[in-house]
Amino acid sequence: MNPAPDLSRRTFLGRGASGLGMAALAQLLARDARAASPGIPTPSLHHKPRAKRLVYLFQNGAPTHVDLFDFKPRLVRDHGKPLPDSYIGGKRFSTMTGKADGKLLLAPVEPFHQHGQSGAWVSAFLPHIASISDRICFLKGMQTDAVNHAPAISLMLSGSQLPGRPTLGAWLGYGLGSESDNLPAFVVMTSVSRNTTCGQIFYDFYWGSGFLPSRHQGVKFRGSADPVLYLNNPDGIDRPLRRAMLDDLAALNQEHHEAWGDPEIAARIAQYEMAFQMQASVPELSDISREPESVLREYGPDVRTPGTFAYNCLMARRLLERGARCVQLMHAGWDQHNSLTTELYNQCRDTDQPSAALVLDLERRGLLEDTVVVWGGEFGRTPFIQGSLGDRPRWGRDHHPYAYTTWLAGGGIRPGISHGETDDIGMNVVSNPVHVHDLQATLLHLLGIDHERLTFRFQGRDFRLTDVHGAVVKPILA
Repeated sequence: MNPAPDLSRRTFLGRGASGLGMAALAQLLARDARAASPGIPTPSLHHKPRAKRLVYLFQNGAPTHVDLFDFKPRLVRDHGKPLPDSYIGGKRFSTMTGKADGKLLLAPVEPFHQHGQSGAWVSAFLPHIASISDRICFLKGMQTDAVNHAPAISLMLSGSQLPGRPTLGAWLGYGLGSESDNLPAFVVMTSVSRNTTCGQIFYDFYWGSGFLPSRHQGVKFRGSADPVLYLNNPDGIDRPLRRAMLDDLAALNQEHHEAWGDPEIAARIAQYEMAFQMQASVPELSDISREPESVLREYGPDVRTPGTFAYNCLMARRLLERGARCVQLMHAGWDQHNSLTTELYNQCRDTDQPSAALVLDLERRGLLEDTVVVWGGEFGRTPFIQGSLGDRPRWGRDHHPYAYTTWLAGGGIRPGISHGETDDIGMNVVSNPVHVHDLQATLLHLLGIDHERLTFRFQGRDFRLTDVHGAVVKPILA
């Protein structure tokens, strides 16, 4: 018997890594088998899912819960009166607030009304969302740990205030894979209200893959008729020639992968292949000329303008029905430190009708029952004023992490309910609080994932989206 040759660490890893191609092929074949036989469970699912996909309508800058969803008659009654010290209790606010004691309570800018059989209170700012209130679950006891925008957004989307962790969409792509060979599992689109002075910066780490393989990072679609750069072939290069070039490049990369065993080389191969498939799929995706006029009207007058929230909502529906796992729309402009009576109207005008239209469109196509829709920001707004009560054109509210509202619809969510309650001025949660990690755990649960079991080992530790926290909010499950 010939003795085994001495193997260097590099050679061992290289030879061992050659099995990755077969593993990837096995995964593709398994997905095809599941598509042909829906009864076959996905191996990575921990329990039967309520939903297959998720769309997150993220409102950057923090919508004011006390002006939109959380009606407090006392704010109307005590408008202009000082905030009682008893509500503060040593709480930490942003440096723009300073000491909160002595601040004056501020009534909602627009009136509230009850809607639907559920009797949900929704502001006149949002008539279209109000019209679908019986399809919505309002989480009125949301809480977070961060008092400034970027850390709070990072916490909401990645489970950590420090950038660099994998985001929700990346975790879903890692845990569940994609339902499409032609589109990314995780797609991101951004928009900003026109003429706003309070837009937020869209950092790439809001859709990053962190320490997960880079193929799970969100793919950002641009706000233009050509949503992805460099998809078109140069002059003189047709599709068969591009296919041959990619095959040769894949062979070179595979040879390099077998020599070094670097998983990022495998990710590069997969990304080149995805880009090739997107050359055919994205032009069809972004062509909305065949959408019925009735559908376009439902999304509002901005739906034909690429880069608007309305256009992005329509694109989100088209992505979801074509197999995208997670679509994350991020709309900036909600940072109303001194513009409640001016720019808040713009943000609501730009987002209200498209948000409701997306829910109705998904429902009409039979997709809402297995699609989770999430609408919300990174925190709320103070029930007291920032600025001078006598200067109404510049009324504002500061950051408020202690209580705010998020709403959910579809995919296993109980419709027509409100969960959680704040005190009589919307300052503190008094029943059924829901922390950011609880919401993350619940979203994963709806998609068939146990948040404590979806982990990735990095630097000697098993990481997860919810860090070491989180509990599924079972009362809101259908």
